[in-house]
Amino acid sequence: MKRYSVGIDLGTSNTVLAYAQAGSHEIRVFGIEQLVSPGEVAARPLLPSVRYHAAEGELSAADLQLPWSANAGQRAEHGQDAAQPVVVGRLARLLGAQVPGRLVASAKSWLSHASVDRVAPILPWGAPDEVRKVSPLEASASYLAHVRAAWNQQFPDAPLEQQDVVLTVPASFDEGARALTVEAARLAGLASLRLLEEPQAAFYDWLFHHRERLAGELANTRLVLICDVGGGTTDLTLIEVALHDGEPRLTRIGVGNHLMLGGDNMDLALAHLVEARLPGGPSGSGGSSADRQAPQRLSAASLSQLVERCRGAKEQLLGAQAPESASITLLGAGSKLIGGARTAQVTRDEVERIIVDGFFPKVAAHERPGRLRGAIVEFGLPYATDAAVTRHIAAFLDRFAAQSGKALGAGSGSPDAGGETALPVPDTLLLNGGVFRAEALSRRLAETLGNWRGAPLNVLHNDNPDVAVARGAVAYSLARAGVAPKIGGGSPRSYFLVLDEAGGDGEQNPTQSTAPAQRGICLLPRGTEEGHEILIAERTFALRLGHPVQFHLVSSSADTAYQPGELIDLSGGDFVRLPPIATVVQPRDGQSARETAVRIATTLTEVGTLDVHCLALDDPAQRWRLEFQLRRDAAQVDLPADAAHERHPALDRAIELIDRCFGSRAQNVDPKEIKRLRAQLEHLLGPRDSWNSALLRELFGALWERARRRRRTADHERLWLNLAGYCVRPGFGYPLDEWRVEQLWSLFDDGIQYVNDSQVWSEWWTLWRRAAGGLGEDEQLRVLDAMDYLQKAAQSRHKLPFDVAKTGFADMVRLSASLERIPAERKIELGEAVLTRLKKPAENHQSWWAVGRIGARQPFYGSAHSVVPPATAAQWLDAILKLDWKKVDPAAFAAVQIARMTGDRSRDLPEDVRAAVVRRLDAANAPRAWIMMVKETVALDNADEGRVFGESLPAGLKLIGA
Repeated sequence: MKRYSVGIDLGTSNTVLAYAQAGSHEIRVFGIEQLVSPGEVAARPLLPSVRYHAAEGELSAADLQLPWSANAGQRAEHGQDAAQPVVVGRLARLLGAQVPGRLVASAKSWLSHASVDRVAPILPWGAPDEVRKVSPLEASASYLAHVRAAWNQQFPDAPLEQQDVVLTVPASFDEGARALTVEAARLAGLASLRLLEEPQAAFYDWLFHHRERLAGELANTRLVLICDVGGGTTDLTLIEVALHDGEPRLTRIGVGNHLMLGGDNMDLALAHLVEARLPGGPSGSGGSSADRQAPQRLSAASLSQLVERCRGAKEQLLGAQAPESASITLLGAGSKLIGGARTAQVTRDEVERIIVDGFFPKVAAHERPGRLRGAIVEFGLPYATDAAVTRHIAAFLDRFAAQSGKALGAGSGSPDAGGETALPVPDTLLLNGGVFRAEALSRRLAETLGNWRGAPLNVLHNDNPDVAVARGAVAYSLARAGVAPKIGGGSPRSYFLVLDEAGGDGEQNPTQSTAPAQRGICLLPRGTEEGHEILIAERTFALRLGHPVQFHLVSSSADTAYQPGELIDLSGGDFVRLPPIATVVQPRDGQSARETAVRIATTLTEVGTLDVHCLALDDPAQRWRLEFQLRRDAAQVDLPADAAHERHPALDRAIELIDRCFGSRAQNVDPKEIKRLRAQLEHLLGPRDSWNSALLRELFGALWERARRRRRTADHERLWLNLAGYCVRPGFGYPLDEWRVEQLWSLFDDGIQYVNDSQVWSEWWTLWRRAAGGLGEDEQLRVLDAMDYLQKAAQSRHKLPFDVAKTGFADMVRLSASLERIPAERKIELGEAVLTRLKKPAENHQSWWAVGRIGARQPFYGSAHSVVPPATAAQWLDAILKLDWKKVDPAAFAAVQIARMTGDRSRDLPEDVRAAVVRRLDAANAPRAWIMMVKETVALDNADEGRVFGESLPAGLKLIGA
């Protein structure tokens, strides 16, 4: 039996640990020992989730001594480096407010940001090159490692890794962010733990404290809204309260979408106000008139320092007995540390206006979030474009109006004064998160919801929002043991796996269907409790290994009492189709079999997923895990409902044509027929640019199965490369694209057969340009090195067994520009090389497209941390501005890509440079959308996505990073 139940809140702002001893009902908050000043260690309930990367010689070894510092293994675990030591916690926050560019903050927000490489060393964001950088994953792991070391120092006979640990995550975290959180825990030495959603944890804390009188406390409650506004996210959850035999039964009925909006945004909004007031700032009164005409914004590093200063001022001015105003001082850097200090005053009224009215405005229940101009976007993080938490709550309640109305009962959806159906508003509110320590914010939100409801809400008292989530994680463990109230009610739906019975009677193979059949097997009946595994022992399935497979799931909210393993007719009844998962189930231990017999076990998790495990029949210890995202509203690919899963009626005939050219039998095919294949496919399937993603990937599958016959003739090779690249573009975004490109990459070392055919070379490079988005950094560097070798061979007249002049340098340039995952240093080399080539009179003007792509501020699919530095991009932009845009067609859009506004001041060009581009675009009568991309942060439309990519994109494919 484990001695302690432990709850860890890995927060954006603070990390907290709470615990209870086995057999005890007392939950305690653990005092985490940390540096509070150089050389001084103290235990605090909150460990600020920040790292400070000190400069060489800034701190001595004596300054950094922790009780466990003598342990070399733990020093390495914390990432300590004698040259650039790392400080975690309270002292790190204090130092970060004094020195710009050395504080790693908001790592948790970065873990949920899919547009950057979350395992690459990118933090502190925008820091100078000499500052050591870490990944969001490594930063998160270091906070957990610190907590583990502090615990193990105090409880050496009960190591943290051996206790019952629950780690909390935002309810809105997607599967990627949750997986990275678990990986961070593993790196910190916590390999075994459970996840729990933070709003639920906050409610568990309240339930535990009121467990002796719960029925009375919730007697008049039917629906609880949990609003958890942390440092990085706003998390919303609805809990239905129903009385059964006089006792409340609690069921979670709604969870909000990911919303990157929290205390960090508030600190940043205040920092923008202060920045404008600092002497010499964008609107400050200091400095010369020339300074005021050409305002200089703070660097990303200095703004980060200012945000830390504003955080303290915000808490002071919104707290109890707040002063009328506070001074915020931004210290200088280096030799200007004292003399370069600048100060501005902020009043309490101003903070209330910015924070209370800006983030919790009094809005009507029908108002919804909008796309505001000048939205808060900083430090590379995609914060919510509408900062009004109240509008996001209204949208959330509207989304779950049916469930809420049912929970609240009669009258909850009656018409309002305007004749519209009123929004069902919960009768009870629980607030959590450090921001609600400010009474002005909790009061404003309660008043706004009360106005919507037409009556005050019952606001549940949260005595300490900073530690409630960690305490609630422990209470959850106690609830699982049956000694505390539990949120449950089980699964609100029954879930069924659609069966493919095409193999005949008695054969059940659910993994080979691309279109659902009419029968399903019950995996999880309605009412199944979370965490309870169900083994369907009486049925056996054939699991396909090593090849793409799809699993289709349907659900039903009917009250029918289904049994696990029961076969159901899906042709009738209220069954809802869920987005399928597509995967490649890899064989284990060198297996070569294409199929294996398995049984199925299912579990509904506390974070809203249905885990399906396939257990090998001959060895149940061998498991393959499939994770269905039950809350996902739609698949990633935005296709019409029928097109997403229906085969094109002419697909089989199209595959026959492909097989005639590339099939295993050497058919007597006229060379002209090879050249006509593309036209024949378009005649069958419609114009090529109308082929949607589902059709393209089916065609790629047919081509890949016949890849070995691509070299029969030069015409075969040329055609296969053209069709395969077109059908896999842009290399990502559709289920199993990662696997497809991985298979395609296996051909790279083979190269091409007809090396003296310039058109084959062109199609070869075009194939990799189209698939580049699916290649990792290592693969992209190998492609780049191969092209470098050929270009250097041409310049040195090195003898090769083919004519290097036929290898297609223009196509190589376009491919090079599409390699967004290579480091910025290589991009700079590429850009300079292209500019050198463009000085030659005969060079193709289309290469200016490549300059724009290489220097783009917003990557098409790559990580934002690897863009070319603004200073370099500005030099390239100067060359573009000197061109005659009427004669050089790609020049205008190239300028737009380099000058595009992202809102991230570590990437954006100076305002005066962007203003010059806007004037030039105006003069050239450029599209208004292009001008707006330079003036403010806007998304690309479909046409401009195609311009960036270099050709049209598949119909219906919505790209993430664009």
